[in-house]
Amino acid sequence: MVIKKVMTGQQAYQKLTDLCARSEHCQQEMIEKMRQWGVSEEEQAQVMSRLIAERYIDDERFAHAFIYDKIRYNKWGRRKVEQALWMKRIDEHISKPLLDEVDDEEYLSILRPMLKQKRKSIKAKSEYELTMKLIKFALGRGFTMDIIKQCIEVEDEDEFLE
Repeated sequence: MVIKKVMTGQQAYQKLTDLCARSEHCQQEMIEKMRQWGVSEEEQAQVMSRLIAERYIDDERFAHAFIYDKIRYNKWGRRKVEQALWMKRIDEHISKPLLDEVDDEEYLSILRPMLKQKRKSIKAKSEYELTMKLIKFALGRGFTMDIIKQCIEVEDEDEFLE
């Protein structure tokens, strides 16, 4: 028989403030942690309202940092970032304007070198097959087709794919 230790709201608040002081987190992550710790729903609501009021948690601030990190460091495209934010239950009215701030040039500056590197490892029997594999790779990284086309077209002009 496993006895699940239940945490009080005050204990959860203390742990979550320590966690939030170290890095950005969203409301959904905090709720999930409290659920795992066995905090009652009433106490979860109290802790969350306190964390928000004291600005430990701010979904807009979290989304901004998340978008910045995922694009620049993880080299994700817009679609993959959108999906990850949706999974974290960040409201679209928060995420969409922040994603719209990122201009196409930033995505292009990330995708071009990735495709150039990937091109070296792809084995294809024709130009068409090579292009399709590069497109599939970029789509898997979350880039939109219009950004991918811009990169592929530039590469074709530079005789990159030949």
